[in-house]
Amino acid sequence: MAVILITGAKGQLGSEINEVSRKYMGYDFIFTDIDTLDITDRQKTFDYIQQIRPDWIINCAAYNLVDKAESEADKAMLINAGAVRNIADSLAGSECKFIHISTDYVFDGNSNVPYDENSRANPVTSYGKSKHEGELAALTHNRSMIIRTAWLYSSFGSNFTKTIITKAREKDMLKVVFDQIGSPTYAGDLASSIINIIALVIRNKLTFNPGIYHYSNEGVCSWYDFAEAIVNEAGISCKIVPIRSKDFPSAAKRPFYSVLDKSKIKETYSIEIPHWRSSLKNCIKLM
Repeated sequence: MAVILITGAKGQLGSEINEVSRKYMGYDFIFTDIDTLDITDRQKTFDYIQQIRPDWIINCAAYNLVDKAESEADKAMLINAGAVRNIADSLAGSECKFIHISTDYVFDGNSNVPYDENSRANPVTSYGKSKHEGELAALTHNRSMIIRTAWLYSSFGSNFTKTIITKAREKDMLKVVFDQIGSPTYAGDLASSIINIIALVIRNKLTFNPGIYHYSNEGVCSWYDFAEAIVNEAGISCKIVPIRSKDFPSAAKRPFYSVLDKSKIKETYSIEIPHWRSSLKNCIKLM
């Protein structure tokens, strides 16, 4: 029986993987979070992994407070890079496959064409720099797969979709930036794709190909477009007003363009990715 260890299991993606796992019999899923496995503790991480000897590790743990990371850069680096190094080092010489989740923030957001896996990383925020260092740490293990994603949301945890719904129920009007472009990603879709890839590899229907991959839902929009769609799908009467990023200052610079090219993961693992509008509709039904 394949042993699949999930870290950061109480976050959005970890919670979605927990939901998906119920459809897969015959696998031993082990869900951990900081209360059961603190991956920033090097010795505890080594001991835990040596004890259970997983066949797969999916690292969903992350420090993702983008603005706060500007004043807590050391903490972001510890969780997003140091902890990843602990996992990778503990796997030295093993056959365990390591899937690590990363972000569009490893790019500077100045492109006008979708970023592919060969695009040069150039993080401009403390959060982005810590996630990039985490990628480098994960890749020291020769059976590592990095999945970069963007604009993640879910019926679990805190995210943009939930925030818009909450605020739209309280106010008649919301201002949302229109000059930041990307692709919303429903964590439920990403979770399903990850577990499906693992299952197909275990059953020898696919070959595991380590390296960097991109995943987000199909389609492109601005945060303004996304907010409009959210209130419409939720049936809330609230006016969404477009504003520029300069009128909504933040501690960390947001990427103006963070569209990811998903061709590699779709072709390598025969994945079909839904459009963000249909996935948003499914997620809001669960809310």
